[in-house]
Order: sequence, then structure tokens, then C-alpha cells
Amino acid sequence: MSLQTAPQQIELAIGGMTCASCASRIEKKLNRMDGVTATVNYATEKATATVNGGITAADLIATVEKTGYTAAVPAPEEAEAPERPEADPLRTRLWVSIVLSVPVVALAMVPAWQFTYWQWLSLTLAAPVVVYGGWPFHRAAAVNLRHGAATMDTLVSLGTLAAFGWSLWALFLGTAGEPGMTHPFQFDISRTDGAGNIYLEAAAGVTTFLLAGRYFEARSKRRAGAALRALLELGAKDVAVLRDGAEVRVPIGRLAVGDRFVVRPGEKIATDGVVEDGSSAVDRSMLTGESVPVEVGPGGAVVGATVNAGGRLVVRATRVGADTQLAQMARLVEQAQAGKADVQRLADRISGVFVPIVIALAVGTLGWWSGTGAGWAAAFTAAVAVLIIACPCALGLATPTALLVGTGRGAQLGILIKGPEVLESTRRVDTVVLDKTGTVTTGTMALAGVVPAPGQDRDELLRLAASVEAASEHPIGKAIAAEPAAPVSGFANLEGLGVRGTVDGRDVLVGRIALLRREGFEVPEAVEQAATAEQEAGRTAVVAGWDGVARGVLSVADEVKPTSREAVDGLRRLGLHPVLLTGDNATVARAVAAEVGIDEVIADVLPADKVDVVKRLQESGKVVAMVGDGVNDAAALAQADLGLAMGTGTDVAIEASDLTLVRGDLTAAVDAIRLSRRTLRIIKSNLFWAFAYNVAALPLAAAGLLNPMIAGGAMALSSVFVVANSLRLRRFRAVFPG
Repeated sequence: MSLQTAPQQIELAIGGMTCASCASRIEKKLNRMDGVTATVNYATEKATATVNGGITAADLIATVEKTGYTAAVPAPEEAEAPERPEADPLRTRLWVSIVLSVPVVALAMVPAWQFTYWQWLSLTLAAPVVVYGGWPFHRAAAVNLRHGAATMDTLVSLGTLAAFGWSLWALFLGTAGEPGMTHPFQFDISRTDGAGNIYLEAAAGVTTFLLAGRYFEARSKRRAGAALRALLELGAKDVAVLRDGAEVRVPIGRLAVGDRFVVRPGEKIATDGVVEDGSSAVDRSMLTGESVPVEVGPGGAVVGATVNAGGRLVVRATRVGADTQLAQMARLVEQAQAGKADVQRLADRISGVFVPIVIALAVGTLGWWSGTGAGWAAAFTAAVAVLIIACPCALGLATPTALLVGTGRGAQLGILIKGPEVLESTRRVDTVVLDKTGTVTTGTMALAGVVPAPGQDRDELLRLAASVEAASEHPIGKAIAAEPAAPVSGFANLEGLGVRGTVDGRDVLVGRIALLRREGFEVPEAVEQAATAEQEAGRTAVVAGWDGVARGVLSVADEVKPTSREAVDGLRRLGLHPVLLTGDNATVARAVAAEVGIDEVIADVLPADKVDVVKRLQESGKVVAMVGDGVNDAAALAQADLGLAMGTGTDVAIEASDLTLVRGDLTAAVDAIRLSRRTLRIIKSNLFWAFAYNVAALPLAAAGLLNPMIAGGAMALSSVFVVANSLRLRRFRAVFPG
């Protein structure tokens, strides 16, 4: 009887992927293995596999390598090592190619510089560019060929090798290698056997242009792992553990379940636990999105990485390491990013159709000319010319140039676009989910109203309450204490219920109604009604009194940003349906939604549930954008089809998002989506014209009428058009200037 082994999760670092179709191909191969369920993330270059039945990491690596890629189990120390710049090897190839290809293109395009034997210098310079510079394209094309697929890499490799190969034939076996050979500067259409034509400038120029495009694309590619590193860095680094009645500060890794540790005011709580001694207000907005700090006392649960805003706490650890809520949130972010399909490059999609057509046309051209008795030299010239003209250098510039101009203009407007995969989502988005705290609202408590009891002076009520609260560390107290205050003596913090102190000889009490009643204060009905009305309006009510009588109500609330309503209107004009999502209670959420004009509200939501809300909307057929700013939003930002993070928010949210709104203003979201959609339109028109110029010359190539200058002219003209078209994005204007 065989023992059933428990499922095991194995992570692999994948190398050699050049596009999303590579990730898809590896994923299919892994999932065909018995007992393996795998996902491959092109952005992070990682594969995550759940395996059964004795499958090992070595088995998975062997399958990946058979598919044509590299795989390895990441070493543990890699997590601690500084991140190696992703594009460094590519940058080296690019600079070598630029230095060598510039003189090759210049010599070919300027006949006056074509000295004796210039063609042999061109060959010497172009060979390293085509072989070394173009190696990533050739390797990817070989992998694609094994799997019967055609991408942009196939087209690039085919075209550059055809141009280079024909040039070698013409130089060594034709007449192109003879002393004094020149490429005259003429654009006439004349039939030739090709023996005197070389296309080294096309091979080197195309390779260099496309390497530049690949380099800029690699620079802008999302580094999803940074979100996870930032999440885990939120936790405390060390902790004051109680050992034999004394505090001993130890690294967080040595904390064990059951240990008792001390948290002073302003410190992060080291790990999940239960309060054993002390009471305080804990700011959990970073993890839960609740704008009002939560009062905790003995027996109350606390969560690691939240901040102790009040008194000293003694906490007993209940969960450590990978079991804490912070670690679980990190896993949520990772799962959301792994499951988020990258938009495959548009050029690859077009190439998948275009390449087979070009190959068929080249074969047809070869057959036609050989069948008409024109000779094999003329037939091969025409067929190779078809392959050469089909490889447009502008193709590699179409996406990165538009992205560079678009991102540059976005940066001027306070909008950071992470990469090209972001853009297609902006076109399809129909629903926008808005986090409340820090996104629609400021995320900080402020005094919202002062309601004195009948016969009481409003200014006096506010002055005395602010004076006592000035000595408090509680966020609600700080909101009230922002007003002018007088000196206070005999200050005392009363177990999370409120504060008291002596101002101008009066014993002033500020806190909950329950506190005032406990201390024997008379609470008039008008004061009680005012407190109830403030709470029903979604605000936090605080009662102030002195001389044994409650004198009035002060309310504090998380203020709505002044631009939030016009931002919501702007999102509607873009065809988006806004939804307010928050960890706050329903009363507060509905009050905020009514103020900014949002009809749909989802409240009392935990961080894990935020991801589920986004998933439910996606499963119902919606394409979802998410706007948030906190750690609690990170997983939902990663799960959404389009994640927008407020630049005033946490690093985790920014890293997990697709777009960052530097201004911290929701109106920037409107401009971000408009700019992204405009950039996508420019990329698509670039791709169209990158192909159109060359497709127009295909009939000339097939007819054997392709002059080298026409090939060079088409290449240069298409590149100039793509760059000029991309520069139109510099004229983009914001609807809501910052």
C-alpha cells in the first residue's frame, strides 16, 4: 500500500522568457505533468507549482528546460540580496550594437563616404551586431519554431538573418565584394539579380532599433516582488520581550508564541497577540482602512505592524512569522499578481499572423521566378528581399517610444505608468472601486462640528475641550486639540473612555457619554440627541462637560477631500461605474458616498475580503479598476485589472499598483485613465504604420524591383513616423490641472 504524499508547493526562477506567450507555453507544459498545477508569471519571471505524487523540483526544471527555457530553485539568500538591475545585460548588448551599427548605416546611406572596400568594413562591424546583439531574438525564434509559434522575435530573426546571409553571398560569391562597389543614392525601381546588393545596414539597424525597444520595455516592466518586500518590511524589526520581569530587546525572528512583550506609545506592535495589561488606542488604518483608532484593553486582540497610539501595552504573542495577518496579506498580494494575466504584446499578436503570410509570399516568389526561367539568382534575390522588407525596425520602437513620451508627460502631471501591459486594461475598464480612507477622504481625523447645549457658549465649549485634549495622544483628541487651547493641570487619561483635567479652575471631562454618567455628570436630553445625530451622520461624537454638567458635543470625522466629488463625476464621464469600498462601518461609508455622489457602497470589509469583492466583480463580467492607498489595499490593487495607487499612500500599495497618482488627488485618476487610453491609441497607430510602410513595399520585393535605397528609405521613414506620432502625446492636457 503506497502512502499518499501531501501536496507540496515549489517555486522556480525562470529564465529566457521574452514575452507573455513564453510564460503561457511553459505553464501549459508544466500543467501537462501528472500531479502538477502550475502558474507562470512573466512579470516576476517565476513559476509556482503545487505538486503531488513524488514530483520533485528537478522534474519541473527538466520539463522547463525541454521547453527551451532555463529554471532553477531560488537560493534562500536571494531574498536578502540587493536586486540586480534587470536590464543590465540588455544594456550592454544595446550599447555595443549602437557603436557598431551607426557607421554601417551611415556608410550605406551616404554614397560620398563609400571608400574603396567600405563594404568589408561594414561586414566587420555588422557581424557582431547581428550575431551578438541579435542573439535574444534568434534564440527566442528558435524556441518559437520548436513549438510552431510565430512572434515578433521570429520576424526579427528571419529578416535580419536573411539580410545578413544575402549580404555574405553577395560579398563572397557575387560582385558586391569587388573594389569600388557603391550603393548609388537613387530610388528608381529596377530589376537586379542581387549579386551586387548588400543589406548590412538593414540587418544591423533593425537589430539595434529593436534592442533599444526591448531595453526600454525591460526598464518599465513591473517588478512585482518589490510589493512583497515592502509588505514584509512594515513589521517591527525588534521587540522588548519580558523575561523574568525585565525587558529584553531581541530580534523579531526570536519571538515565539506565548512570549509576553511590551509596546510603548508610538511603537509598532511586533506580532499578532492578545493584550494582557494596559489600555490604548491602536491605529489599524494601515491594515484595515478604519479611519478611527480602535480602543483595546486586557483580553483585546491586536495585529502585528499596527501602531500603538496611546498608552503602554503588555501583549502575549499568539501568532508569529508566516502565520501573522501581515504575512497572510503578503501571500494575498503574491497570489493576486501571479493570477493576473499579462497583456501579450500587440506586436506579437500581429506577428503571429503576419509572419506565416510573409514566409508564404517569399516561398511563392521563389517558385514563381524560378518557374519563369529567370534563373535561381534572380529568384533568390526576390525571395530574400521579401523577407528583408517585412522586418520593420519601427516595430520595435512602436510601443517603447509611445510609452516613454506618455510616461514622461504623465510624470509632469503627477501620473506614473508602470509598463505597457497597463494600457490595454484602461481601454476596457468599466467599473472603478474606490477605497475610502486616504483616497476619497484625507485619512486624518478633523473637527467636523461643535454643538453646544442650550445656553452654552460655543467658543467656551471648544476652548475648554481643546485645552484638555491637547495633553492627549489619542488621534480623536488631537483633532479637537488643533483648536486654540489654554494651560491644563491634573491631566488624566481614563481607560480609553476619555480624558479629564483642570482648566481655569474648572474640572473638565471630555469623552463618551458613558464616562460622564459614570462620573456623576448630568447629561441634558439635548446633548444626548446631538450626540446621537452626529453618530448617525457617520461622525464620532465626543461630549464635554464641567461642574457636573455635560455642556455640549464635539464631532470629529475623516474629512472628504475637496476634489473627490468632481473626480467621481469625471470617472462617470469616462463611462466608469464608481463603487465605494471600505473597512469602516456602513454608517460612515454611506455618509461619505452621499457627499461625493456614489450610489454603490461596500462597507465593513477586511483586507482579504477586498480581494474577494474585486474577484466577484470580475466574475460578473466587469473589468475593474481599483484606487487605494494603504497596505490593506495592496492585494486588491494587484488583483484588479487596473490598479491605481495614491502617491501619498504606502510603498506597498504603490508597488502593487499599475499606475501611481503622485498628487495624492483622486482627480489624477481621471487624467491617468485618459492619458493611458491616449497612449494605447498611439501605440496601435504606430504598429499599423510600422507594418504599413513595409507591406506597401512587399509587392516591389516580390516583383524583383526592390532597390536597396527603397529598403533603407522605408526603414527610416517608418521609424521617423513612429517617433513623430509618439511625440503628439506631449500635447496631452489634464482636465484637472494639479
